Formats: sequence, structure tokens, C-alpha cells
Amino acid sequence: MTWWMYALLSAVAAAATAILAKAGLAGVAPALATAIRTTVVLVFSWGLVFATGQHAALGDLRSRPILFLLLSGAATGVSWLSYFKALQLAPVSRVAPIDKLSLVFTVILAILVLGESVSWRVALGIVLMIVGALVAAAP
Repeated sequence: MTWWMYALLSAVAAAATAILAKAGLAGVAPALATAIRTTVVLVFSWGLVFATGQHAALGDLRSRPILFLLLSGAATGVSWLSYFKALQLAPVSRVAPIDKLSLVFTVILAILVLGESVSWRVALGIVLMIVGALVAAAP
């Protein structure tokens, strides 16, 4: 599969996540729901690591990548906890567009932190995403 196929699969799975999470939050505290979801991700991920033999590379890991992966995990935790709380408080159709502003923040951080450059098309797309999210989430 190509990178865009994986990206599309990710988008479809993320869409399903929102709907399934909203249904699963009925009568469940957001932190507990996040812990259950995280346990599934943990088991799934480690199962994949062992099934593909990637566990052999554990001894080769260096401290810098580990630090950034731990920080990424912490950011994921904050994101998921916040997302589940937002889903508990509002309809998916209002929460999801705001959550997808992560695309905008990702591009901005890629420019600032990673030194990536963007074309005028990407910049226009970012502006359109912001406008679209605000229009879609408006009451």
C-alpha cells in the first residue's frame, strides 16, 4: 500500500473512532473510556510488534527517539482524554470539526519545529480548514 492509502485508512478509522466512542461514552466517565481504549491500542500494538518480529529492535533504541516517543504518547493521552470529554459534552458533528483543526496545528508545528516549508496551496488549504471547522462547529 502507498502512503496515501494508509492515510485514507487512518482517516476512515478515525471517523469510526468518533462514532464508536460517542456510543461507548453513554454512562461511562471519559477517563475510564480512554483507559479502556488505550488498553486495546496497547494490546493491539504490542501484538503487532511481536507478530512482525520488530521486538528484536528494542535493544537498539536510543534515548533521544525514546524521549520524543514518550512525549508523543503524553500528547496522545491529553488529546484522547480531551476528545472523549468533548464527545461527552457535545455532538460528534460539532466536536469532530474542531478536533480536526489538529491538521492546522500539525502543519504550523511542522514549519516551526521541523523547518518544513509549505506551498501557497498548502497555506490556502490550512485557511480553508480553519474556516470549514468554524462553520461546521458553529451553533
